Amino acid sequence: MPDFPSIEWFRQAADLLEKSDSYKRLGTCDTEMGIKVGDEYFEIDFEAFGVADIKKIDAARADELDFTLVQSPEAWKAMLDDIKENGHATHEFTLNSLDLRSNEELAIGKDYVRRDAFYRFNQTLQEYFDMSAQMETTYPAGVA
Repeated sequence: MPDFPSIEWFRQAADLLEKSDSYKRLGTCDTEMGIKVGDEYFEIDFEAFGVADIKKIDAARADELDFTLVQSPEAWKAMLDDIKENGHATHEFTLNSLDLRSNEELAIGKDYVRRDAFYRFNQTLQEYFDMSAQMETTYPAGVA
């Protein structure tokens, strides 16, 4: 039962994605994605038909990535709870909906051309997070 966020949690989701038929259905995904949860940053590198690397990073490295998904710990928990309850993200909690309905963008990046990878590979990224429906996720103390 990995904590969210952690390298172990992101790796387990990656392993599930790689075992699914998602890449066969959706095609390759090539992007360097950041995840920001509170003050923690993680990098997930998608290459072709798999996840090549997952690591904890700092804010400076996050600025160098294609984009970084940014939400509060409580917002991440609400999204993952919705996925767990429904087997996938429902309308209000898809990455696309979260990006569009927020006053602040979900996917941030300094280079708009590189940030476009969020939209180009959105369905693969959604499937990545939807894999968490098959996981038991725990949260650190203080995340309601």
